[in-house]
Amino acid sequence: MNLISPSSTTSLSQSSERSLSLQRVSIHLGGREIIHDVSAEINKGEFIGILGPNGAGKSTLMKAILGLCPFRKGIIQFFGKPPGQANTFIGYMPQAQSISEQTSLSARSLVAAVHQGEHWGIPWPSSARQAAVHRALELAGALSYADRSFSILSGGEKKRVMLAQAVIDEPKMLILDEPLASLDPKNQKHLVDCIANIKKKTAATILFIAHDANPLLGVMDRVMYMAGGKARLGKVDEVISSQSLSELYGIPIHVTKSEGRLFIVNAESNIAEAACCH
Repeated sequence: MNLISPSSTTSLSQSSERSLSLQRVSIHLGGREIIHDVSAEINKGEFIGILGPNGAGKSTLMKAILGLCPFRKGIIQFFGKPPGQANTFIGYMPQAQSISEQTSLSARSLVAAVHQGEHWGIPWPSSARQAAVHRALELAGALSYADRSFSILSGGEKKRVMLAQAVIDEPKMLILDEPLASLDPKNQKHLVDCIANIKKKTAATILFIAHDANPLLGVMDRVMYMAGGKARLGKVDEVISSQSLSELYGIPIHVTKSEGRLFIVNAESNIAEAACCH
């Protein structure tokens, strides 16, 4: 575990195994520093849970990686390229639903519309394109309702269609912004299992933003916890610990485990919650 500040000297062999490098990144929004001096090295094929309270900068950092949010200082590199220059290698599932609820298009058509291009449009249905769409829907577990109108799908089914859009171009990295939001525990588990299976089949690096660590406990390789403008990256039991979180928040925090679930207790207010801070 490190209060993320890697050495400036890195061997070529280590560098070749990295998909994402953050070096002393600071981001300001509205005159306020959201992220301060954060560094991290993410290896190829890792499943990283990005956790922390609202306002900690989780989504902001992901947007900076995509080149959608400027950062005041530091270096961000994705496979050795700066933000915005390697986005064709990134599959992004935004927190807010980007598809109109009123659309009459089928799930299959919506996935086909984003294949190999940054602009919407109904593409020519070549056999190669059809195969790519079928594969994406299959990876996302959405084949059984691929030809239904998106507007009539359930919340969990719509999430899977958005996931299929994110994987359609076989990205090297998936950035998933709060994909579990508004899902019940059963659908949360199904979606997490699906994403873990995608990682296994494609070897993509996964950056999974979430409020609650518990649905991800069995699949994360490491966790990045963000709070107070800082971040810690490491194994779950190292980062989500009383000592680690107390240092991040600057107040006494207790982490307890009960029946396989993690709970965080603010020692000053004696309020317990799942391993998240809303």
